[in-house]
Amino acid sequence: MPVNNFDGNNCSEKVCIQGKKVFDACMKQVTLQQITLNVTDVTPDNPEVPLRFVSARSTTTVGEVENLVVERLKERPKYGRVQGDVLIPVQVTYIDNNNVEGVGTGTVTVPFDVVMYLPEPSIIPYKVEASISAVAPDGTYSTTQVIDDTTYYVFVINCCATIILKITMEVELIVPTYGYAVIPPCQEYTEEVCSGYFELPLYPGCRTNN
Repeated sequence: MPVNNFDGNNCSEKVCIQGKKVFDACMKQVTLQQITLNVTDVTPDNPEVPLRFVSARSTTTVGEVENLVVERLKERPKYGRVQGDVLIPVQVTYIDNNNVEGVGTGTVTVPFDVVMYLPEPSIIPYKVEASISAVAPDGTYSTTQVIDDTTYYVFVINCCATIILKITMEVELIVPTYGYAVIPPCQEYTEEVCSGYFELPLYPGCRTNN
């Protein structure tokens, strides 16, 4: 298979690149009301309860897809019903009863049940991926639980989540190219301590009488 085939008519060449092809994508935005969030790995240790919720925000842009079920639609064979859960890691900020600010981690689970385009069966399998973002503007502390020697600080929160689901596959593509990119040199940062001073006129302007 030629991967470097020069075409003299348009001064381009064909190259083989390896990358991720996105066959389909859709965005899901949800508001989760009064969901339970179990917070662990708190810093500093042993906060004095009760805790006062400040905020929570996702810590990554990549979600974990679990409980995935894909079923092709008989009436639309190129599409399928895609079901599962997206796990969103979040960091919670709180203030304990001694007015000490702390943070901990938890996971927000968002279910999905959507219809998406599916590529035809092939040796290389496709994947279902999720790009994520979530924020919890308000919440309340509920209780503290110890399960299997792990302490969970339980909050009840309202969460706004955005999920972009993608059907992807690692592929090799033949694409036209016009050569390598030209990378310009970096512009070094210099702090001009006299900036603004040297731009002043040597003498003030003439005063005019109106």
